[in-house]
Amino acid sequence: MAACDQKASLIDGKVIAQTIRSEIATEVHDLSQKYGKVPGLAVVIVGTRKDSQSYVSMKRKACAEVGIKSIDIDLPEQVSEVELIQKVHDLNGNPEVHGILVQLPLPKHINEEKVLNEISIEKDVDGFHPLNIGKLGMKGREPLFQPCTPKGCMELLSRSGITVKGKKAVVVGRSNIVGLPVSLLLLKADATVTIVHSHTCDPEAIIREADIIIAAAGQPMMIKGNWIKPGAAVIDVGTNAVDDPTKKSGYRLVGDVDFPEASKIAGHITPVPGGVGPMTVAMLLKNTLESAKRVIGK
Repeated sequence: MAACDQKASLIDGKVIAQTIRSEIATEVHDLSQKYGKVPGLAVVIVGTRKDSQSYVSMKRKACAEVGIKSIDIDLPEQVSEVELIQKVHDLNGNPEVHGILVQLPLPKHINEEKVLNEISIEKDVDGFHPLNIGKLGMKGREPLFQPCTPKGCMELLSRSGITVKGKKAVVVGRSNIVGLPVSLLLLKADATVTIVHSHTCDPEAIIREADIIIAAAGQPMMIKGNWIKPGAAVIDVGTNAVDDPTKKSGYRLVGDVDFPEASKIAGHITPVPGGVGPMTVAMLLKNTLESAKRVIGK
């Protein structure tokens, strides 16, 4: 078969996330039957940012779907840092709450780092507490929680039968939310990891050697088809809005990878949307379940 006719296998994040959600729903049901308790996730949102509101309602809806109790904390834009931290402390002490999620970004007058550091490490289902990230970076240590998007990327690879051990993995981007933690997870899974970032010389040459590419740079269609090694696995975390007058909204979403070109060369590839996105919420639910299992019935 000529290379140009090759079609990469599509890694369908929606389908995989749905499978994971039904596994979670079964476990939540079992906990409820056995102990009369279900996992609880507190979702804290400050202010009325449209994008944050929609993320939060999606997370709350996902909780309802699998039987996790969603504890909704909606605070006004002008809430003080002290009040917000007090609210986090209340949730830390509430035995019905197994996970705490503070929706970012927070208003300018609040120090995000300070607030996130106050979340109990046992309830840090976002996986961003410095202690969790620190353990993620150390050999022979396991964090209580892995950050949701990176964990979702790894789950997509493993459920698609892609071997990570011994493979060359290139992570494009080094954010605290995706790039850095996913590179640590790949390292833990015995890949040889290179991180490409804005100061990297000749990123194209490095990406070309990768068996696995995790694209998380936030640059629309930056990675071209001819940058990809034939047969490589491509996980595209990028979600970028580009103008498209043919769409009702006036824009469409594209990843960091030139999907039409890349899908002719890669072995496996995630679409945008419908790839990594649904996995992030599924992993949040999974982390909340794991947290509850540590304490319910003990």
